[in-house]
Amino acid sequence: MKLEVQIKMNETLYVRDPEQSELGKNIIKYSILLIQKKGFEVFTFKKLAEAIGTTEASIYRYFENKHKLLVYLISWYWGWLEFQIIYQTKNVQDSKAKLKQVITLLATTVQDDIMTSHVDESLLNQILISEGCKSYLTKHVQEDNKQEFFSPYKDLCKTVGEIILECNIQYKYPQSLASTIIEVAHLQNFFLHNLPALTDFDQTKKEDQIIEFLNNLVFSSINN
Repeated sequence: MKLEVQIKMNETLYVRDPEQSELGKNIIKYSILLIQKKGFEVFTFKKLAEAIGTTEASIYRYFENKHKLLVYLISWYWGWLEFQIIYQTKNVQDSKAKLKQVITLLATTVQDDIMTSHVDESLLNQILISEGCKSYLTKHVQEDNKQEFFSPYKDLCKTVGEIILECNIQYKYPQSLASTIIEVAHLQNFFLHNLPALTDFDQTKKEDQIIEFLNNLVFSSINN
């Protein structure tokens, strides 16, 4: 029997829980495939329905609009990533080694997790890098925040911030540094593949350089 990773989601993001039906899981699966392939701007529920072999109306029974679906996907990824960080660092005793492990997890290409059959984390990671900021860079971000759409991201930053404080309990900006690590890891990855002139990285080494850069940035900050 295969173990399934369960990520608790904000119920206000969906009309009907997609995890509770085969159609709902297919909505998640194929929305990831389409958004990664075509981009969020051209993604529509009509195209999603055609890919699944259902009606557009059936999609709306699960999600009110495509923005909430995007927030759902990004939030799911943040929850999954927090789980990975906690799980993979639980036996690491040295605080600096733990933080370095977190940086490596954030900057390394994600592999598909076999414990989540309808979610391809490797594709979802690519969506996060190229489309993730669209989940909160909106005119209604404050309203969305009141509905706690971004709680999984905040929880992830809190977890990383606590590891930062393990390295230096007197460091004043653990949350700011945590969110910076996460955003820079993905932004530098995007620049490397799309706007390389905005980085100092060699295309042949890629991730190792991002990890080295983040380690330099983080430990220079907390040591000071």
